[in-house]
Amino acid sequence: MFSHVTIGTNDLAKARSLYDGVTTALGLVCHAEFPNAVGYGPAGGKPQLWIGNPLDKKAASVGNGITIGLVAATRAAVDAAYKAGLAAGGKDEGAPGLRPHYHPNYYGAYLRDLDGNKLCIVCHRPA
Repeated sequence: MFSHVTIGTNDLAKARSLYDGVTTALGLVCHAEFPNAVGYGPAGGKPQLWIGNPLDKKAASVGNGITIGLVAATRAAVDAAYKAGLAAGGKDEGAPGLRPHYHPNYYGAYLRDLDGNKLCIVCHRPA
């Protein structure tokens, strides 16, 4: 349904350290690098997750109520992406675990990136 998602940042180098770790744990690769943006996506695919400085040259800000959900193939990948995000300075918003109120196999973790954007890393498969 979506072509891509762009997440604004005020410090691309710092944001890149967080997103490089998170996306690597999810099996995604960097497809595009520009002075003010970087794009990630599945190997052999196209960039679908962009991290960059806002085009209007204003400060990046957090959208209230917005969560970017990234799919993980396994629960171990959820754990690894969450740990990588925290190691790069992300903030905990919910440790990895089952969230059966969403559905019985919803295994997710939540964190905030360095600019305060909320990320969810989720595996929808059974253990």
